[in-house]
Amino acid sequence: MFDMSGLPLFRRGKSRSINWENRTGEKGKGGMAASDLGPSRKGSPCIPQIKAGETVTLAKIEGPGTIQHIWITVTDKVSDRNRYILRDLVLRMYWDGEENPSVESPLGDFFCCGFGVSYPVNSMPVVVNPTRGFNSFFPMPFYKKAKITIENQCDEDVNAFFYQVDYCLEELPPDMGYFHAKWQRQRITEKGQDYVILDGVKGRGQYVGTYMALTTLERYWYGEGEVKFYLDGDKEYPTICGTGTEDYFGGAWSFATQDKGRTVENTYCTPYMGYPYYSHHDTFIHNDYHNDDQMPQRSFYRWHIPDPVLFEEEIKVTVQQIGVYHGGLFERQDDVASVAYWYQSEPHAAFGKLMERKERWPR
Repeated sequence: MFDMSGLPLFRRGKSRSINWENRTGEKGKGGMAASDLGPSRKGSPCIPQIKAGETVTLAKIEGPGTIQHIWITVTDKVSDRNRYILRDLVLRMYWDGEENPSVESPLGDFFCCGFGVSYPVNSMPVVVNPTRGFNSFFPMPFYKKAKITIENQCDEDVNAFFYQVDYCLEELPPDMGYFHAKWQRQRITEKGQDYVILDGVKGRGQYVGTYMALTTLERYWYGEGEVKFYLDGDKEYPTICGTGTEDYFGGAWSFATQDKGRTVENTYCTPYMGYPYYSHHDTFIHNDYHNDDQMPQRSFYRWHIPDPVLFEEEIKVTVQQIGVYHGGLFERQDDVASVAYWYQSEPHAAFGKLMERKERWPR
């Protein structure tokens, strides 16, 4: 999928695209809506309004085929009273007529933008460009049907929701996995207990990525926790265990450099791993007053594209909450949210109820 050497090879399929103007992706039916400029002149480029509590179907596709690219953009807030719209909008995806979604996540977090804010992300499968240009390049195959929905859990209507779903109708080999993504959060982790990124997965598959949104609630360095992969019957100890949180996300030594005697954490974006966001200031401005009382927020991603973690029967992924200070290691309690990304055979276990909207808001 990401090897340019395959570009000259002819594929047998039909390229299609869905947006609000061509909601079925039908051949020769794009851009037909009229505007003040006349017929077929940008007459319906977006969903004009998604009402409070409403769920809208963005795409409904008959297969077989593969979704190749998704682009979405929306305003970052609908009023001063609701500044966390990117956590109030819930993205879901369903494959082959299933009742339970295979993807369920707040919109921003799915695209590696937690905390209800957006920022640039430059990676292989997820790209976020100015301003709030959310892109996914995860291939999402399906044999019979695909459905993508967005639910507005805001108290208010959301205006001007733009999107495009690019896909290819094509025959698929019989052994394709289905794309899955699941968001979850612990507002305060339990001391001495690992935070669970993913659990309850049954069946054959491969784990392909982690996004983490961390709000630190204690002083000192937060990133000594090891990421663990429990595979196919592992109980007390995992098969794969890393060496530290910043190590798992491809950094080292606290992401730190020295600037005039001051330790500075460095953000970065690379194709497979990154630390795109660090903020300790509240960027919300109300009545010309700029708050600066926000606890530190950090975002990380790690894509297992060259090195997917394979499992035959089940997988569980966790990360320890361990820090270090002058006296040595210590057990921490922080606020952690995450999205796990993986492919697996269907059927999959239902995810359970998504955390309530206001509980998803950042501190």
